[in-house]
Amino acid sequence: MIQFKQLTFSRAGKTLVENASFQLHPGHRVGLTGANGAGKSTLFALLRSELVADVGELLMPPSWVIAHVAQETPALAQSALDYTLDGDEELRTLQAHLASDQQDPLQVAEWHQRLADIDGYSAEARASALLAGLGFSQPQLSQPVSDFSGGWRMRLNLARALMCRSDLLLLDEPTNHLDIEAVIWLEGWLNAYRGTLLLISHDREFLDNTVNHILHIEQRQLTLYRGGYSDFERQRAEKLTLQQASYQKQQQQMAHLQKYIDRFRAQATKARQAQSRIKALERMELISAAHVDSPFSFGFREAGPAPDPLLVMNQVVLGYADKPLVKLAHLAIRPGERIGLLGKNGAGKSTLIKALAQSETLLAGERVEGKDLRIGYFAQHQLEQLVASDSPLQHLQRLDPLAREQELLDFLGSFDFRGDMARMPCGPFSGGEKSRLALAMLIWQRPNLILLDEPTNHLDIEMRHALSMALQAYEGGMVMVSHDRTLLATCCEKFVLVAAGQAAVFDGDLEDYKQFLLNATQTATVSSQTAPVKQNSYHQQKADRQARLAERRPLLKSLASLESQLAQLEQEKQSLQSKLADGDIYNVEHRETLQALLIAQAQNQKQLDSIEAQWLDVQEKLEALPEID
Repeated sequence: MIQFKQLTFSRAGKTLVENASFQLHPGHRVGLTGANGAGKSTLFALLRSELVADVGELLMPPSWVIAHVAQETPALAQSALDYTLDGDEELRTLQAHLASDQQDPLQVAEWHQRLADIDGYSAEARASALLAGLGFSQPQLSQPVSDFSGGWRMRLNLARALMCRSDLLLLDEPTNHLDIEAVIWLEGWLNAYRGTLLLISHDREFLDNTVNHILHIEQRQLTLYRGGYSDFERQRAEKLTLQQASYQKQQQQMAHLQKYIDRFRAQATKARQAQSRIKALERMELISAAHVDSPFSFGFREAGPAPDPLLVMNQVVLGYADKPLVKLAHLAIRPGERIGLLGKNGAGKSTLIKALAQSETLLAGERVEGKDLRIGYFAQHQLEQLVASDSPLQHLQRLDPLAREQELLDFLGSFDFRGDMARMPCGPFSGGEKSRLALAMLIWQRPNLILLDEPTNHLDIEMRHALSMALQAYEGGMVMVSHDRTLLATCCEKFVLVAAGQAAVFDGDLEDYKQFLLNATQTATVSSQTAPVKQNSYHQQKADRQARLAERRPLLKSLASLESQLAQLEQEKQSLQSKLADGDIYNVEHRETLQALLIAQAQNQKQLDSIEAQWLDVQEKLEALPEID
């Protein structure tokens, strides 16, 4: 197991964690959370023996193999497959021994036996499966590492770490360069991992689906919670509620003591009692107030009038240098519409969002802007366009020279650029800080259509939550590419799938998309293990699904109408029963009213019986139809 005994560690002279004591048992899957700069990466460095604790002990079994994802990848001529296989050092050592001129038959036999013990003969197949799961195609396995871009090299580093037969796996933001397909695959792989896992991630759903403990760093304390991230949020909220109540109670006690001290300190007869209370006040362990408010509290500014539709794409072909990449028959974006783009990395999602922002990637078709359209476009490459020598305040002043400085400073403060930070050059800022600045600049311009390409990269959980809340309140149109499923699920109401060179509306939500991916994977696995079978393309699957939906739609519509009628009739029934329960209605002078009520009651019951019979008939027809995957 891993044991922390009164551990205190710091970095660059700043104490990050004090007196941490807890145990992590083999097989624990732990999410490490905390604000940026709280000490998460430093803790990983301690576990890798790259740093030494200031005080206390960190104990681990000396025989444990530790795997982690390298942050740099040299431009090697080695193939992607061989680079991944290098993650298993013992495998490579055995292969090297067996390839040598060693002639000792007994030694060779021992090497072969050890190779069998570590499942070395299937290593190449396992490495190929890892790379396929992370999105690499079969031809890419033989390509040299130097051919891949930075994001794909990070995937290679992840595959290499997973290839290691480790006892402890350390993953720092492993989903940053993955699309949703690869994230879902990685979740499955991690759930089958038998070693101990420590994971840093700002993706709530990924944490919920992969870990069974949360190790949280806050106010220089390490606290271990049982359960996933949602469980941690609930437990921490309960803890902070109790803490706040204790704090308020203690403040009342302290105020009472201080009042007594102030009143009787000067009186000789009460001096002893006053002194005893002063000592009690000094001994009292101060409970810090629960600082639960996020440092971020921004919202979108009023965008003003907007055209309807905002933007229309008709029969467009998108690509680069006359090379078609994506075809889109029609897309009209209306005010208030929230669209999420789905599809693998490289399928053309960013190309489509660029085409929405401008016409550079348009090879054919038309892009029609509504009058007074104001687009706010966020993409990672825009972080490089920030002027390194300028401060956040100067960036906003350049956008709006007439705005009051204090108004700009207040706005920047909602993005946690407070005090001197608002006036500092942004060059040394972290990736998360630059992303926050780019988002602040976008929001200040009051767009009525926002286009977001991976807006959560480098953002911590608090900022992601604030962005989600702001987007939910935003009244303009939105198109977003993101691998953060929590953000997509909470902010998008419609999805467009970019796959196989086509972009079309996806009929379903993220759960449907996940099932679609799993079905596609299972179909591909079955077809590769059996004789070639003609399988439906995505478009055929979609057509079949649409046909089943078409059968169900009129029945569902009829069911909703009948349920509405039933609810209305039930209300009428209760009203009639209430009136008939009044004893005065049976007096002679109310005879006509009573007769009318009785007739109405009989008609109401007849209608209820009829509608209920119709409802049952429609429900039976609906249940007889095949289920939709």
